[in-house]
Amino acid sequence: MKRILFAIMFFVSLLAFAQNETLFEQGNKLYNDGNYEQAISKYEEILSNGKHSAELYFNLGNAHYKLDHIAPSIFYYEKALQLKPDDKEINGNIAFARNMTIDEVDTIPEVGFTKFVNNISKALAFESWAYLSIGLVILFVVLFLIYYFADGTIQKRMAFVASLIMVIFTGLALSFAFHNYDLAQQDQPAIVFAQESQVKSEPNLRSTESFKLHEGTKVQVLDTVNNWKKIKLADGKTGWISSDDIKVL
Repeated sequence: MKRILFAIMFFVSLLAFAQNETLFEQGNKLYNDGNYEQAISKYEEILSNGKHSAELYFNLGNAHYKLDHIAPSIFYYEKALQLKPDDKEINGNIAFARNMTIDEVDTIPEVGFTKFVNNISKALAFESWAYLSIGLVILFVVLFLIYYFADGTIQKRMAFVASLIMVIFTGLALSFAFHNYDLAQQDQPAIVFAQESQVKSEPNLRSTESFKLHEGTKVQVLDTVNNWKKIKLADGKTGWISSDDIKVL
């Protein structure tokens, strides 16, 4: 019975894969023929089937860019970069799309110890830091056993020092792992989709306007209250924007 169910599931997955490949090829042909709206429909149909890939998001971004859809093009380029952050073609195209935006937001660079810690934390994924921590713990146990059963004084001393070093490295690896996790949790980017949106000082319509944002601008979501999102710009400015005016990545 299990084999039959597995065979059915495998067959269904093959059919879904084939269907998505067909839609992707149809979308590419429509794009090459200049039928960008129809190409977008084909690509979105793939998304509705639960298929996600950097190539699919990239093509969606390209199609929207051809139609001068600023916010959607940047949104899908950003989605593609989440899957392939070092892709030169995606980075090149999103740079062109960002040139169409109105808002000029300066980025505050990280400096000093914060930059140092963040760079090390981002060097590995959270899972990689976790596996490294487990490996260091195993090394510590091995070295401690060597220390415990060793007969010679020099062997004991070397094993003891090495085990202490493993403890320190394990603590550092765990610290970087949790810092990496915190950075990932805090990273909630969104793209402004409204042509123009008022950013308020408080999460209500009666509050004063802090500044305006326009479509395509990237923000970080800090908090949510009812139908309002607290956002932060790359230059450090914060405010509240209507949830309907942005799309979270």
